[in-house]
Amino acid sequence: MATPSSPFSFLGDLFNSIGERLQPPDWAVHEIQNRAVLFLNHVLQQEPEAQQRLLRQQGRVVRFQWRFVTMELVATPAGLLGLAPAGSVPELTLTVTDESPFDIARAALRGDKPAVQIIGDVQLAAEVNWLVDHVRWDVEDDLARVIGDVPAHTLGNAVRRVADALRKFAGSRSGAGKAGGSAVGPAGNAE
Repeated sequence: MATPSSPFSFLGDLFNSIGERLQPPDWAVHEIQNRAVLFLNHVLQQEPEAQQRLLRQQGRVVRFQWRFVTMELVATPAGLLGLAPAGSVPELTLTVTDESPFDIARAALRGDKPAVQIIGDVQLAAEVNWLVDHVRWDVEDDLARVIGDVPAHTLGNAVRRVADALRKFAGSRSGAGKAGGSAVGPAGNAE
């Protein structure tokens, strides 16, 4: 008798087939990447140490890949990020090896990083890792500029409680799933 498959595996297969067939036009991809860079720079501007670290890496290109999504970023002379010019050769390539968006979301809820294959400059990889570990978006501060301090703090507390509950739920579910199988942790292969 066959074991029933998880509904998440069906959704993952559906996501794969849709992603392979429906590729957005180049202009839409470029616009989304520009918006992502604007957001990342907004977050980086809240952390002077991060800008100093990026300033030391100016001109260096990092390629981020996950499935059919690729983005190349370059450190600017201002200690921020920009889209790398077409044809740039990346000094570091970071490829997320988890195929399932649900596995990535589950890991994020647990507070884990996704599994990543690292190819290229080890020192640049260490700087990127520092940024991932230490730079956080202060959502509450941005909300306070729009709705005021007290409502932003109240909303922030509510979101933190929901996130903690989701993290506990995801942690308890992953613990039950690990009992019957093996888990693969983050991978870092420097070449």
